[in-house]
Amino acid sequence: MNDRRLVILTEGRLDVFSAKTAVSIIRYRREDVVALVDQVNAGKDPESIIGIGKGIPIVGSIEETLHLKPTGLLIGIAPPGGMLPDGWRKHITDALKNRLHVISGLHCHLGNDSEFCKLAQDNQLDIWDVRKPPENIPIGTGKAKETKTVRILTVGSDCNIGKMVTSIEITNAAKKRGINACFVATGQTGIMIEGSGIAVDHVISDFISGAVEKLVLDRNHYQLLSIEGQGTIIHPAYSGVTLGLLHGAAPQGIILCHQPARKTLRHFPAFPILPLPDLIELYEKLAQPVHPCKVLGISLNCFGMSDRDALQEIQKVEKETDLPAVDPIKFGVNKFMDSIHSLLP
Repeated sequence: MNDRRLVILTEGRLDVFSAKTAVSIIRYRREDVVALVDQVNAGKDPESIIGIGKGIPIVGSIEETLHLKPTGLLIGIAPPGGMLPDGWRKHITDALKNRLHVISGLHCHLGNDSEFCKLAQDNQLDIWDVRKPPENIPIGTGKAKETKTVRILTVGSDCNIGKMVTSIEITNAAKKRGINACFVATGQTGIMIEGSGIAVDHVISDFISGAVEKLVLDRNHYQLLSIEGQGTIIHPAYSGVTLGLLHGAAPQGIILCHQPARKTLRHFPAFPILPLPDLIELYEKLAQPVHPCKVLGISLNCFGMSDRDALQEIQKVEKETDLPAVDPIKFGVNKFMDSIHSLLP
């Protein structure tokens, strides 16, 4: 994590949602990023595309970044299914040939690829498959609820909707208030930012709650844990990881994340997103058997909206749910902090 000089590969997929890994690394580890490799967007400024990253060069090849003395290539996307896109092999091969370590959050482990593995060994390089879980993860036992640390879990109305960003913003806001807080990463991008965690969507299903419980128990010396959520409880593909997180973390409070403009699940248009009051009731009922808790607020992803429109949407959601709502990027998370602070011993 120290002294990284990263080239991020986005190759034609540079937008806020498709390249959420790249966007989040730029947002929270801007000092690590020296360039983006993206032939489609070469020559543009990232800020004009994703709203952040002004001045980071976008180029078309690894060779064009070498004068910047990069140390690693980071795969900047997290596509459904987590497979390596066609046509990306050459960039990875070029990176390894030019002595760049490789960081990947894909479900397919690049370190298991014979060509990549040989190039890495020949050049004494590391391939960090971030989603590869540690060994000996225990099954869940409910012990997280016995810890004294306050556990705040983000959940969502859909995937790719701002749960990680909300968790990080809560952590940062808590630290500014003098609270000994820790962001708990449960996905590949969060791990790349924080430097530790477990990508729970790559853990065998029987052990998901145990993996999250382990993350909590290993960090129980903190006053506050802001735990990154995954998926959504209503998703036909990813609901299992959401429930495992909810039960393993045994949170005292939940922040529900939602994008107002989204009416159906992303990539699954046949499935409508439930009304927020229904989702609030559902999450609270599912948490009840392990550790009762309440939804404390609604985090809104108002990307693409003006501040005025975002404020109108916030007022609408607050009226609908009778809970504080905010866009954490546009307006911060102070609305949530009073409720969270009241849970501290």
